Amino acid sequence: MDDLHLWRKEFPILERCTYLISNSLGAMPRTVYDRVKEYADTWATEGVLAWEKWIPMVLETGDLIARIISAPPKSIVMMQNVSQVMSVIASCFEYPQERNRVVYDDLNFPTVHYVWKGQEARGARVHVVKSHDGIHVPTDELLAAIDERTICVPISQVCFRSAFIQDAKRIIDRAHEVGAYVVLDSYQAVGTIPVDVLALGVDFLCGGSVKWLCGGPGAAYLYVRPDLQNRFEPLERGWFSHARPFDFDMEKMTYANGMMRYMGGSPSVPALYAAQEGYKIIAKVGVPAIRERSKKLTAKIVAWADELGLEVNTSRNPEMRAGTVSVDFDGSEAACQELIRRKFIVDYRPKAGIRISPHFYNTEEECDAIMKEIRTLRAGA
Repeated sequence: MDDLHLWRKEFPILERCTYLISNSLGAMPRTVYDRVKEYADTWATEGVLAWEKWIPMVLETGDLIARIISAPPKSIVMMQNVSQVMSVIASCFEYPQERNRVVYDDLNFPTVHYVWKGQEARGARVHVVKSHDGIHVPTDELLAAIDERTICVPISQVCFRSAFIQDAKRIIDRAHEVGAYVVLDSYQAVGTIPVDVLALGVDFLCGGSVKWLCGGPGAAYLYVRPDLQNRFEPLERGWFSHARPFDFDMEKMTYANGMMRYMGGSPSVPALYAAQEGYKIIAKVGVPAIRERSKKLTAKIVAWADELGLEVNTSRNPEMRAGTVSVDFDGSEAACQELIRRKFIVDYRPKAGIRISPHFYNTEEECDAIMKEIRTLRAGA
């Protein structure tokens, strides 16, 4: 654990506040300053010729994530956000009446719901399985809803409100049993719990850099199982989806081989420079070490919450709890704003409460400090 403390100096914001919000925006690595300058220098000195370096970055940056989730090289392409990624995936499918169901749970992130509900205009029929407690997904009910009419199961590997870790493998196996595909949104998973796409056998996996990967905004990623990459022809597409984009062919859409067919338009290049730094750190630290630290720190927060009589809207089973503990009480939304004013950086979400999310660079003392501050606020001080 002491070795992980050595990484604190690599994150400037930790010198100015108690930063416990990696579920929302991970701390920026110090080296991002140099990488963004490198981008600017490249643009300034090479101009349009810089695209020869920039376009390959969508796969090169994906390969850095591949190291973290045990994916093969060139199986991940970088995009700009998960809403875009989900729209591209959803456009890959047709929705005939005999197989048009899209099944997921109501703890999914809302953007996923918006995208798939939009597919109902193309014939999809969305079926949402309800959580009974707002914390856990009723896995057996979800499995029962996946049948031969199901085309796709887009689920969150870790639920954003409660940090509940879904049994993704069991869901994937059931979907494959009936001929359906699974899209695993791992935004709240990658960088804080171990993820192995080959062991899972998942068809599609997506996420972004903003949170536990400490990569900043504008850099999302899409993994497609290698044997499926050329099977689909997404309707959401752009000029880089074409096999020969610089032919500017207006007659025929010839899809690129592999992951580039999913890319669409021009990438957000500065975001790729910035994102790489977080990925490199997570790979060096190692997700197993991060996971062990996370379990220790979140257990401490849960114990504090019980002592203070707070409602815990997070699984109490450490094997089912990812990196966040959500605590709620009367006045918690206002208390969250006061905590931020006092430089304890957290956030508030309806039906969750205050989300406290220590990462590997946080300490036990910081977890103690915020819970003591909540105790003080509730006492009216």
